[in-house]
Amino acid sequence: MKLQYLPADTAAEEIQSHLDKHGALIVEDVIDQPTVDQLKSEIDPFIKNTPAGKDDFTGFNTQRMGALVSRSPTCRSLITNDLILGAANKYLAPFTRKILLNLAAVIKINPDSEAQVLHRDRLAWGKYLPPSIEPQFNTIWALTDFTQENGATCCVPGSHKWDWSQKAEAKEIAYSEMTVGSVFIYNGSVLHGGGANRSSASRIGVNLAYCLGWLRQEENQYLCCPPDIAKNFDVTLQNLLGYTQGEYALGYYSDPYSKDKVVILEPEKALL
Repeated sequence: MKLQYLPADTAAEEIQSHLDKHGALIVEDVIDQPTVDQLKSEIDPFIKNTPAGKDDFTGFNTQRMGALVSRSPTCRSLITNDLILGAANKYLAPFTRKILLNLAAVIKINPDSEAQVLHRDRLAWGKYLPPSIEPQFNTIWALTDFTQENGATCCVPGSHKWDWSQKAEAKEIAYSEMTVGSVFIYNGSVLHGGGANRSSASRIGVNLAYCLGWLRQEENQYLCCPPDIAKNFDVTLQNLLGYTQGEYALGYYSDPYSKDKVVILEPEKALL
């Protein structure tokens, strides 16, 4: 089984079409090497102090570091990348008026790491969402080359349409092999998992995921990126973090410190 590879000038509608059909794809050469180098220089000090996982799912030899919006200016440009954000909005538009940044994390799969169990990311919300609603648009940005040997993410194209009891056969598994600067895109319903690293070098990717605007985010962006930090960002990023109302009565607040007239406020007011 092979994944589809698309150029960086692909239209959002084509990405949507491929995701609908296959559940996953790769867009090549979205960012250049200087951008990758700058991003790595921003996150390396944090990764060095990040412990490995504590179970089979997170990986005993895999490091996962979040709060990237606060920690990495370059990561912010990836989150709001015109191609990727446009495609995310287009893909999730049938189910929501606005989308949110679900999580932003570095995943570093080190040598001798075992393969992660195949899973669906939508299970973050249990099985409460009906299959007809697709909750996620997920991306993994390659900061190193991704190969089958070094732990490229495994994926089962088409499995987003399967009954959840169906198991994948080895011949149905594809590997997100791609060059530095390329992006693996997949929805929340397709089976996938981190690959085993049998090489002598680490495989590093940035996992940026978007979700429906009425769902709780996996990574608590209000704690990872509180108002005193978020107030310095552009409005697009602020909205993705959740500093906006998803619907008419979704996300409002009242200032708990105000001793004046108590009123209901839009979340944007917290950033002033």
